[in-house]
Amino acid sequence: MLYFCVTSKTYPITPVSKPRMTRSDKWKKRKCVLKYYEFKDQCNSHEMDIPESDASIVFVIPMSKSWSKKKRSEMNGQPHQQRPDVDNLLKAVFDAVHSEDCHIWDIRATKVWGEKGEITVNTGDPLSSR
Repeated sequence: MLYFCVTSKTYPITPVSKPRMTRSDKWKKRKCVLKYYEFKDQCNSHEMDIPESDASIVFVIPMSKSWSKKKRSEMNGQPHQQRPDVDNLLKAVFDAVHSEDCHIWDIRATKVWGEKGEITVNTGDPLSSR
């Protein structure tokens, strides 16, 4: 019988996707770029850690405050199937946490709706037989 040790750490950080940046972003200070740099600072202040393998990241995207209570209860925990894309969310986290992310080779990412934005990093993959 196999036993797996899965650890989970939740960070109270609203996920932000990595924007496409240009040279002019150094002085123009677009809103999306400022939001991304604030996100990076939050990741560093919470000392977020992402292992190189056997990890899964769950991005909880906050629901709009304008949604009705009925819609909010229906959508809570459901898959988030619109922008931002999960690959851009991963890029933002990798760039915030690691200066070089080429050593990360096995990761799974999910994005769901939630009451408040957060990022959960689960380490130790129970699906893996390695």
